[in-house]
Amino acid sequence: MKRFRRAALWALLSGVLAALIVPFLIPVETNGTLSAREAAGPGAQFVDVGGLSVHVETAAYTGESAEPPVVVLLHGFGASTFSWREVLEPLAVLGDVVAYDRPAFGFTERPTQWEGTNPYGVPGNLELLDAIIDRFADARPVILVGHSAGGLIAGEYARLHPDRVDGLVLIAPAVLTTGGTPAWLAPVLAVPQIDRLGPLLVQGIASSGEQLLEQSFADPAALTDAVRAGYRAPLTVAGWEAALWRFTTAPRDNGLAGALDDLTVPTLLLTGDADTVVPTADTERLATLLPGAELVVIERAGHLPHEERAAVVLDALLSWARGITT
Repeated sequence: MKRFRRAALWALLSGVLAALIVPFLIPVETNGTLSAREAAGPGAQFVDVGGLSVHVETAAYTGESAEPPVVVLLHGFGASTFSWREVLEPLAVLGDVVAYDRPAFGFTERPTQWEGTNPYGVPGNLELLDAIIDRFADARPVILVGHSAGGLIAGEYARLHPDRVDGLVLIAPAVLTTGGTPAWLAPVLAVPQIDRLGPLLVQGIASSGEQLLEQSFADPAALTDAVRAGYRAPLTVAGWEAALWRFTTAPRDNGLAGALDDLTVPTLLLTGDADTVVPTADTERLATLLPGAELVVIERAGHLPHEERAAVVLDALLSWARGITT
């Protein structure tokens, strides 16, 4: 019996030591092979903002106003400026347009170490948006357009800085329905052994992200090979897994859902009638909770109406914008 207990103890100790040590022996490599600038391709535009090299796409105002607004576009989870390809240039009739890749996505710099605020969390995203507005708006009116998780960032920024935002457009916003890591799981993910293997754990986004993309379109035919390739392009950047892990474990601190009465800027809500990612009913409910918000439901559209039904989205957005700028 003593020998059995001794053997069991040694087996337990060996298992504990293996759990503590083995994760640090497993090689953690990236599937990406390119720098962000190489992956973005020739002519891609980068600006140094908020301590990061940020990938942006811009369109110059094509109208006649002496002081046009700046329209800032914030994409959702797993997307990039590519998601705005159908509406970016046409929106230039409204003002100067700026779309940028949020940290962990697209071709914006992906640091694994930083000083100050974590760039991947909500607070860091708010600071970056503030710096983007400083860089491009130059005290002109600002209209924020946020999709899904980008809608949460845009909405929270407008709530906290109503003096800096003149109009807010939320497309299928992840406000009442949010993703991300549950708060109770954060201490577990911070365990050094799990943190070490984190980049390997998120490599599955390459396949699960494909499923989410398929779910985001009401019409499967809209998800062409070219669209798939556009969404996959950032996965060629070396180190994308480590950045996505940092995003997964980053703080999500924000008070938007609990303080909707504080969001007083003119707001337009857009949702597809077939959205199952952020359910259509959630955006409809959000419209009842936001003072004075206007709601437009886009027929035959899923979670990406600005891609799937771009012309309808543009008509709704420009019509609303004329109402708040005249």
